[in-house]
Amino acid sequence: MHLVPSSAAEFRSRPVPAPSSEEVLAERLRDSALVARARQGDMEGFAELVRRRSPGVLAFLRRMLVDLEDARDVTQLTFVRVWENLHRYDPSWAFSTWVFRIASNLAIDALRSRRTRERTLAENFRLLRGGRGVEPDGPLGLERVDIRRIFEVCAAALSEKQRLVFVLREFEERENREIAGILDCRESTVRNHLFQARRILRDEIRRRYPEFARSARGGEGEP
Repeated sequence: MHLVPSSAAEFRSRPVPAPSSEEVLAERLRDSALVARARQGDMEGFAELVRRRSPGVLAFLRRMLVDLEDARDVTQLTFVRVWENLHRYDPSWAFSTWVFRIASNLAIDALRSRRTRERTLAENFRLLRGGRGVEPDGPLGLERVDIRRIFEVCAAALSEKQRLVFVLREFEERENREIAGILDCRESTVRNHLFQARRILRDEIRRRYPEFARSARGGEGEP
C-alpha cells in the first residue's frame, strides 16, 4: 500500500495467512451447497449462509461507513437483498463476491444519503449563524489519533467508488480481479480508482496532519 509509505502496514488489518487453493475450493463448494438448499426454500440453509458470511460483510461495512449501527443496518439489508435475489445468483461467481457486490452498492447508497443529510445540516447551520461559514475544526492531536482514525477522517475526501476500492484492496486485501467483479468494471478502472484514492489520502494527511506527513515522507512509488 502506498498511502504513507513508511507507515503503510499500520493501515492493514492484522496479517492472516492466505487460505490454500484447497481451502478456497472447499469454501466455494460449501457455499454452493447452501445456496442450492436455500433456493429450494430451506431456511436453515440460508441461515447458515448468513452465519458464515455476515461477520466479513459487517467488518467491511464498518470500514466503509465508520458508524457501527449503520454498518449493522446495511449488513441486515444486504442479506435481505441476497434472499430476494438468490434466483439471480450466477454460480460461476464466488458467492462471497456476489454478496460483497450487493453490500458495496448498499454502502455507496448509504454514503450518498449521509452526505446529502450532512450538506442540508451544514446549510441550515450556516443560515442560523447569519450566513457565516462554519469554522473548520483544528487538527486533532496525533497522540490521540490512531492510524485508522486518520483514515476515517481523511477518507471523507474520497468519492464513494474510490473509498470502496481502497477499503477492499487495503483493508480486505482482495485482488484487483475480484474487486473488478464486485464493481462490475475493468481491472484498469480498479487500478485508477486505487491510484486516485492513494493520492487524495496522501494530500489529505499532509494537509490535516503535517507532522505525521513529514515523519512518514519517503519514496512514493505508485502501484
